[in-house]
Amino acid sequence: MKNRIKTWLPKPEDLQKSRWLRWMGPILNHPRLWHFSRKGIALGLALGIFFGLLIPVAQIPFAAALAVALRANVPMAVASTLVTNPVTFGPVYYGAYRLGMAVLGEEAPTELEIESELQAVQEEPPAIEGLGNRLRYTFTQLTSVGKPLVVGLAIVASLSGIAVYFLVSGIWVLRTRWQRSKRLRSRTPRPGHET
Repeated sequence: MKNRIKTWLPKPEDLQKSRWLRWMGPILNHPRLWHFSRKGIALGLALGIFFGLLIPVAQIPFAAALAVALRANVPMAVASTLVTNPVTFGPVYYGAYRLGMAVLGEEAPTELEIESELQAVQEEPPAIEGLGNRLRYTFTQLTSVGKPLVVGLAIVASLSGIAVYFLVSGIWVLRTRWQRSKRLRSRTPRPGHET
């Protein structure tokens, strides 16, 4: 099973050549970053899921950088950022937005409000002079939709990362115990089969 997983994951050389991760240089050569251990795999998956859900762009560099800092498995951190992709992006972000609205106690917009927002988006934005005014306008626009989305994404990403860490750790421990008991059973002679 371990060998099958290794074939799916990116190789250390590929990650070191990546334009997103090249800046890390020789730090990526640390052996714990590529080792298959319970803590390394669980933490790598948790980091990848967290950043994959939390931010829409540059997920891989953030997950890889934190995986390096915490000595987690880098390939698992990088691969698990793909939890959000073109297929899952819409449902994840819509669900996070709805969760954020519920947490913040905001009401869902009515159809009339949605139509007026769509018309406002289709119209050209007002002419804004100066970089500071443009940034202020953009920030105001983002906070109308962005605040519930950010709150929802933070909750979903944090809970998912924690759940994945403990789930993977638990499965690893159970699998190790099961394999150990299987080995012990195979070593003890069965009654009537004395040698």
